[in-house]
Amino acid sequence: MVPDVSTGSDTRGLIVYLFGPGRRDEHTDPHIVAAWDMAGAPDPGRNPAATYTRLAKRLDTHVDLRTRELGGKKPPQHVWHCPVRTAPGDRYLTDAEWAEVARRIVHAAGIAPEGDEKACRWIAVRHADDHIHIMATTVRADGRRPRTHHDGQRAQAECRKIEAEFGLRRLNPGDLTAPRTPTGAERAKAERQGQTVTARQWLREQAYAVAAAVHNEADYFTVLQSLGIKVKTRIGPETGDVIGYSLAAPGDTNAAGEPVWYGGSKLAPDLSINRLRERLPDQKVADHPRYRADPAAPWHHTTTGIHTARTILDSDDDAAAQGHLAAFGDALYNIASATTGPHRAELQAAAMAFNRARRSATRADHQAATALRKAAKELAYASNEPGGLAIALLFATVHLARAAAKWHEQRGHEQQAAAAEEAFRHLQAGYQQAAAPVLADLAHRAPRDATARRYEQDVRATLPDHADRILADPTWIALTTTLAHAETAGHNPRRLLAEVGTQRELDSAERPAEVLNWRITAQPNRRTQAARSRSTTSGTSARSATPHPPVAPVATRPKEHGRHR
Repeated sequence: MVPDVSTGSDTRGLIVYLFGPGRRDEHTDPHIVAAWDMAGAPDPGRNPAATYTRLAKRLDTHVDLRTRELGGKKPPQHVWHCPVRTAPGDRYLTDAEWAEVARRIVHAAGIAPEGDEKACRWIAVRHADDHIHIMATTVRADGRRPRTHHDGQRAQAECRKIEAEFGLRRLNPGDLTAPRTPTGAERAKAERQGQTVTARQWLREQAYAVAAAVHNEADYFTVLQSLGIKVKTRIGPETGDVIGYSLAAPGDTNAAGEPVWYGGSKLAPDLSINRLRERLPDQKVADHPRYRADPAAPWHHTTTGIHTARTILDSDDDAAAQGHLAAFGDALYNIASATTGPHRAELQAAAMAFNRARRSATRADHQAATALRKAAKELAYASNEPGGLAIALLFATVHLARAAAKWHEQRGHEQQAAAAEEAFRHLQAGYQQAAAPVLADLAHRAPRDATARRYEQDVRATLPDHADRILADPTWIALTTTLAHAETAGHNPRRLLAEVGTQRELDSAERPAEVLNWRITAQPNRRTQAARSRSTTSGTSARSATPHPPVAPVATRPKEHGRHR
């Protein structure tokens, strides 16, 4: 059950909407199910003998009586509005049950505490099977305003109790770190325009993807503008520095034809200018060129950073862990951006799902996750997707997403845990799509039997506790091919197996040979490293051109996201 508290200043306008036909004629039977005084509240939906306009005006007079007693001077934002909706799949609630829900919510929110004869006037209108609208004027009979501090949070808490008592689906409680949900008007506007998401949601995804790819604040605004997004910055009067910003989606205008602006913090808490600056390095560091002789380096570094993040989640440093989860959220966008296969859609969905898991009430230590974030940004500049190494990275993200879900669950972050679990499912689906043909190809190119037997001996010598499970794994044949490649690249098979076999996933993995396969794949090529070292020593190190930020990170292109063209 989901309450959505908002405030306004037009009592009559809200009444007209609640008892009218709706924006798409969806209001088939609007009627009052509860009120401050059922006998004193005229119901436009239950009196067909009178004209609708006259009844709506009469109801407006009754509900807004207290504000008129103030001498015509209405306080600001005096109209309190709270739609309450059951979750998909919940059972049908009767009018009497909805009336109890309404009375409990206005009590919990401070609008009309039970037994308070001077409480605010309110009504609850039902015009659909799955929800009601509660409206009130926030002026008491004694002229005071009600105590509605944290009213939304208190309404949410009461809904959790109602769900348990009414046998409804139990939703996850929040911690005030979730982004603002689109309003009913925003959703209706998107439907009229034939869009699958609202402008607020679309802008949020563009902002996240661009912030994940760019190196500094200036590039952040530049890339957003290159995508057709309007940017408006707020300048401090004394310092002249940017102290805030707002974004407007292409073609999204109000009735006057003006752009509809959304502040960064209104899109998501961690998209405010101050939170962005915590994640983006300063200009001097960002401008320093990074030369890469090995095009696979970004993939290696990101995989290493994700393994480090997995270790941090097991530590007692919650701030560092939260910082790594935020960096992992950036990494997911850039991994999807650098991917070209059919599994890319699953990776994009994982990045969007994980946005709710990347922040919690725990303040993140972003400096602790600098290595992961820096490595992930390199993927936005990567020129190629190095086959098996990219799948090894994807395999690592699957394990980190599952670990993130458990980390949040242990700390009571229920919404974040659910979001991380959803991201895990998308990553797992994407991994399976990408890995199946590669593993089949590795098995097809297995080394000769004598070499495979030698590798079997290496496994039994270095990993005796896991040897039987590894050799019985269907991906063992693919692992022999990977071991042969690693040996050719200059690795000692036994030493390599001992090194990668110490990771914790091997103990719980259903397919330990598959875990070892991608662990070994992610190891740097020793011969390439040696050649690069000799080249650097002789002073002839090859330097690639300084990469340029992508004009439009793949995950943010409007034509691919399905919002604006």
